[in-house]
Amino acid sequence: MVVDHSIKVETMATSLGKTDLPEHSADVRIGKALLLATRPFAEESRGKSRWLVISTFVLLFAALVCAGVVRWWPARTASSILAGLLMVRAFITYHDFLHGAILRDSRLASLLFSVYGCVALSPPRSWKQTHNHHHGHVGQIAADAIGSFPIITTCMWREASLAQRLKYRASRNPLTVLFGYLTIFMISLCLLPFLRSPKSHWDSAFALLAHGGLIALLWVLGGVHMAFFVVILPMFVATMLGSYLFFAQHSFKRMQILSPASWTFYRAALVSSSYMRLNRIMQWFTGNIGYHHIHHLNVRIPFYRLPEAMAAIPELQSPLTTSLAPREIVACFRSNLWDERLQRMVTYRQASLSP
Repeated sequence: MVVDHSIKVETMATSLGKTDLPEHSADVRIGKALLLATRPFAEESRGKSRWLVISTFVLLFAALVCAGVVRWWPARTASSILAGLLMVRAFITYHDFLHGAILRDSRLASLLFSVYGCVALSPPRSWKQTHNHHHGHVGQIAADAIGSFPIITTCMWREASLAQRLKYRASRNPLTVLFGYLTIFMISLCLLPFLRSPKSHWDSAFALLAHGGLIALLWVLGGVHMAFFVVILPMFVATMLGSYLFFAQHSFKRMQILSPASWTFYRAALVSSSYMRLNRIMQWFTGNIGYHHIHHLNVRIPFYRLPEAMAAIPELQSPLTTSLAPREIVACFRSNLWDERLQRMVTYRQASLSP
């Protein structure tokens, strides 16, 4: 997400051919029929949405206060890390609000999430623009980094210049995800959009100023330790986890890349987006974002109804999966190029060895 690429994306219909997708029996819903099956779950419970948003932000505020006032460093560190995990959940509520899945037309929610988005380095204009682009292009070859991590074919990789290869490697490097606080949120979501279009992305500049101002204020009031434990450490935890979740759910070993001729929202949701297996605690902290194949199928489903939708719709119960297990994390970071001949993701080494 950090680096813009100049590698030319050629027409993929010929080079990719037809993706080998499973044949469906007559009684299995696909396409529009499957989308219609998810519509009942796109109805939110307004009261539940309010409660979940309020409780999440109250818990986040409490954890940040503890991180700021507690003097015993183990407890302070634990509070700060807890705040980072709660930031991930808060971000999912923000994400759902911008999708129109929860609290639509609520002025108070709009004010809350606008403030949160700026303080958390996710300005609404930049986030909506790039994230909507992501939803409209997931599962396709993309040499740019608009709203997602780029994916190119092995043929494009072999034809790329050294500089283009270095940029591509940098954008998908584990360090880019690890330091997502700087590379993805601060630079990609705030600095670059503002530099490209200051008038359209004035809120990106405001986000940088608000975030930096908050750190400076806490530094003055409570010293470097307060700024570190209340803002820097929890933001590092939240952005690292959030960046990896986003990376892994669209860059895993078994995912499929679709040609323009075969691409549909339905296919992209089911074969280019994963279901991340998480325990109940991590499901709660991540706002059920692991049910990502369902989210991509219907963005209007509130985060708290995604498990319900999966349990009720048989066609959604056999997704491509990944997890936070170390071997799965390694596999995701090794799946970097799409081999159009083998119709699967491969490593850089495999791409160099294949004919």
